[in-house]
Amino acid sequence: VAALSSDCISHVIFYMLNPAGLHGVVSPTWMRFLCVTPIFLQHIVPCFEYLNKCGLHAAVLFQCDPVFIFPNSLVLPCAVRSTLQKQHTLPVRPIIPLVARISDQNASGAPPMTVREKNRLDKFKQLLASPNTDLEELRKHSWSGIPREVRPITWRLLSGYLPANKERRELVLKRKREEYFGFIEQYYHSRTDEHYKDTYRQIHIDIPRTNPLIPLFQQPVVQEVFERILFIWAIRHPASGYVQGINDLVTPFFVVFLSEFVTEDVENFDVAALPLDTQRNIEADSFWCMSKLLDGIQDNYTFAQPGIQNKVKALEELVSRIDEDIHNHFKKYEVEYLQFAFRWMNNLLMRELPLRCTIRLWDTYQAEAEGFSHFHLYVCAAFLIEWRKEILSMVDFQGLLMLLQNLPTIHWGNEEVGLLLAEAYRLKYMFADAPSHYKR
Repeated sequence: VAALSSDCISHVIFYMLNPAGLHGVVSPTWMRFLCVTPIFLQHIVPCFEYLNKCGLHAAVLFQCDPVFIFPNSLVLPCAVRSTLQKQHTLPVRPIIPLVARISDQNASGAPPMTVREKNRLDKFKQLLASPNTDLEELRKHSWSGIPREVRPITWRLLSGYLPANKERRELVLKRKREEYFGFIEQYYHSRTDEHYKDTYRQIHIDIPRTNPLIPLFQQPVVQEVFERILFIWAIRHPASGYVQGINDLVTPFFVVFLSEFVTEDVENFDVAALPLDTQRNIEADSFWCMSKLLDGIQDNYTFAQPGIQNKVKALEELVSRIDEDIHNHFKKYEVEYLQFAFRWMNNLLMRELPLRCTIRLWDTYQAEAEGFSHFHLYVCAAFLIEWRKEILSMVDFQGLLMLLQNLPTIHWGNEEVGLLLAEAYRLKYMFADAPSHYKR
């Protein structure tokens, strides 16, 4: 967060939605408060860029003395610390770590494997061992979470990457993996061509910002994998090309497919230690499953991102019906849904939840019809209502935006995600087949 003073600014709110590394987004709602001068831009642009390099994803400006809040690893000058202590316009919030361990599958202290969970695992194994896996039955069992041991094969099946027929799977895997690396040989050298160099440059910039505090994603070999996956996807989908935010969507697939070969903590595992063929298989599978996901939500990333605009509008209409108090509270303090929910839609809540929670959430999304496109709307509504008390306690625009862009989910686990999904299902049951219920 950065705060700067300027004689030409009257209570300017400047924030960075930054779904994946944007250096500054000005809300049109607040343009009337902003008098842009060359001096102002000269000071604020480097500020945004520096914060972005630090891995922070939001910057808020207020009319006040200069204040810079950096990661704990940086030492603040005494003068800045003194100013910070005097600063009362920002709501007091505890510092919450940005990431928790991927491997903590349940933050609520449940035992690793209960009798019920063992029975569920046995049921999955039985379904997967069938000559022709019953995909509807597999979806039914996957809705409430997929056991870690069988999650990779289950995700491949539910995404449509693998066929239900067991005998055909190895052949399909071999063919699709060869096809992907055929794309690499055919297209990847063109990343330096004039036509594609801007796309590759943006991907190259965004990759280090993907989960910057998880060591796994800072390994050069992993970043090279992500660069290849995203570049090949972009040139094969010219209608949208690469859009910031898509980089996040590779990570759950990569972690899940990596977990097949790792028994220790995934977040600290050295991927280069794996055999090259294994690395290549993880890369190809991640590409194809991400592609299947994006096929269902590509309008989120085409020009002007109409899919996201429509989903944010639908979220606003839905919340206005299910919790009028929150809706009116936002109106009172001039909070626009786009200011916080754009990122929720663009990144599928990945910036709001620990990665382990995203993986659990995606178990259900892949089991649910149109999970990533349609059901996600109800998850976002349930997620917003989850923070009802905290939202209504904030009585200014600044506090509301800071809360909504930094919701304290770092200690969430399977139990919390399960409750969130149950509430989302209830909302879907009430409103999905009766759209007039949430239209004004």
